[in-house]
Amino acid sequence: MNRVRSFAGGIHPLHAIGHGKGLSAGLPIEMLPAPERVYIPMSQHIGAPCGPCVAVGDHVKRGQKVGEVRGFVSAPVHASVSGTVVEIAPHLVTGGSMVPCVVIENDFHDEWDESCLADPLPLERIDAQQALSAILEGGVVGMGGATFPAHVKLSPPKGAKIDYLLLNGAECEPYLTADHRMMLEQSARIIGGIRIIAKALGDPACIVGIELNKKDAIAAMERAAQGTGIRIAGMPVKYPQGSEKQLIQVLTHRQVPSGKLPMDAGCVVVNVSSAAAVYDAVALRRPLTERVVTVTGAVAHPKNLLVRVGTPASALVEYCGGLSENVGRVVSGGPMMGIALFDLSVPVTKGTSGVLALTKSQADPGVTTNCIRCGRCVRGCPMHLLPYELCNDVEKNNWAAAEKHNALDCIECGSCTYVCPAKRPITSSIRIAKRQVMALRKKK
Repeated sequence: MNRVRSFAGGIHPLHAIGHGKGLSAGLPIEMLPAPERVYIPMSQHIGAPCGPCVAVGDHVKRGQKVGEVRGFVSAPVHASVSGTVVEIAPHLVTGGSMVPCVVIENDFHDEWDESCLADPLPLERIDAQQALSAILEGGVVGMGGATFPAHVKLSPPKGAKIDYLLLNGAECEPYLTADHRMMLEQSARIIGGIRIIAKALGDPACIVGIELNKKDAIAAMERAAQGTGIRIAGMPVKYPQGSEKQLIQVLTHRQVPSGKLPMDAGCVVVNVSSAAAVYDAVALRRPLTERVVTVTGAVAHPKNLLVRVGTPASALVEYCGGLSENVGRVVSGGPMMGIALFDLSVPVTKGTSGVLALTKSQADPGVTTNCIRCGRCVRGCPMHLLPYELCNDVEKNNWAAAEKHNALDCIECGSCTYVCPAKRPITSSIRIAKRQVMALRKKK
């Protein structure tokens, strides 16, 4: 293992230590029984939503495509159970919007589509174009939360040179341990996926970044990577180290220019769980129909669960013994960047990394007071912005100033809000600024 230095800025959330990740880090992945019905959203990714390619009354098999792409930046969706399509209608999803869903009544036969039953392909026989085609057909997206279609990310413009393929095993969000368990229990799949992705990108140098609070995962990945040339790098524990630009800085000492993408720095960043999904899609021809989700916090029995896409969040909570009496908020994802849920009927999607129950005291943001210009938000910002100035720009509706203060460079990690002694909702304000700046740019 090679150790590397961390990035400037960032924070150390207190609940990342001890009772946070400790609630579930030592628990092996359990398979959640498939529900009676799954709700498969047609939009589980950044980009154009899918269009249903089945009809009510159709019998479908697991792995069968039920939503086909209608644009380049998109990813198909597949049935996660076998059964009958009973409805195609809008359904509530994480974030509060209504999204068309294919609703499948489970027949509990778990019969796979014939296309998913072929013998595994040896990695040596897979070429770059074959890999990209299978990744598209498998509906693989970024599983660290961004949900960007993988086949698009892995198709750099003609002439672009990719020097580094970086694997994000940081999992720096407090409480979440799904990637940790994947690296421990499915390291061979992850390494296989890395090899496939590297071939698709022209064989760049491959580095897996894992925070040093996961030494067991580091050891497991080192064993799996022996003889492959893939380097495992241990990183100091700091949030938000898993963000693409910070990971690039830590592992390659390169900087992504303002307004540019990782490809502009010669890098591609992929989540470790996404790499495992790539292996399944290419070597096994099995699409992305399930993922590991950490259910933790104020629940009776925290767990890491292997969950079918489309399973209602309520089924996960019920399997973990239900919520504690003093729950104040349930979040999809982690406490820093997660989205609050007001209805547990929302389905698990490809991007659902966790279901976190926070107590009333943890969920209480406190009383907001005036900014005292202490500078903590500036010191904590990993993008070297002036969060307090952006907050002032929003209060004055001064979108030109927000653009000048580089609002669009904000990665919405929540570090500024976390360290603010005045309890100001800085991150939420900057989200507003970003929307307004983007709207202004469209008018120009």
